[in-house]
Amino acid sequence: MRFACAAALLFALAATPAIAMKAEVQTSPGTSYPIHLTSLKEARFRNTIRQKYDFSCGSAAVATLLTYQYGYPIDEQAAFDVMFTNGDRAKIGKEGFSLLDIKRFLASRGFDADGFDVPLEKLDDEGIPAIVLINERGYHHFVVIKGYKNGRVLVGDPARGTRSMSKRRFDAMWNNHVVFVIHNERDRAIFNSPRDWAVAPAAPITEGIERNGLGPIVMPKRGPGDI
Repeated sequence: MRFACAAALLFALAATPAIAMKAEVQTSPGTSYPIHLTSLKEARFRNTIRQKYDFSCGSAAVATLLTYQYGYPIDEQAAFDVMFTNGDRAKIGKEGFSLLDIKRFLASRGFDADGFDVPLEKLDDEGIPAIVLINERGYHHFVVIKGYKNGRVLVGDPARGTRSMSKRRFDAMWNNHVVFVIHNERDRAIFNSPRDWAVAPAAPITEGIERNGLGPIVMPKRGPGDI
């Protein structure tokens, strides 16, 4: 089995780097105001912690889960240091962190967590986020499920940021159907947050097409004197 957050990280790094830009809006002659422009790629890491190392998607996923889904701020380096120190370093260096490493770390912070073989809809019913292991392009990678609605799954990916995908696509990557959830702090759980969905909306294709006829999308045939 290839367990490599490295591959996911390489896919992400191959994309155009995020660029934060500044621009000015002119409201009247001689008067302008500076505004900050955020690229979509930069926005995707606003509520998802980017992994620092090629095998650290596990520590970045648990940091994302605690910081943004449970209001317990912690950076990836702090999680990484504890998990790496207390784990099997040689194995971690080759395969990355395991769910057992994540479970032990969460327990050290007072969070009880376990894995459950349940359908995705169960998370929506309970309103709780989860860490799952996906198989993308043959490589295994930890991500956080931040939301699920209207047939789409909202994922916090330590390599690619917050993104949404169809349930069918997600199911094809989610081979073991195990969700790893915290079950003793439900009152703190954040799931389906509008702030998370805002950076990964589905394209409103169906809303932009009039279904009652072709009139709105074709040029009408004009007769003499119509123009």
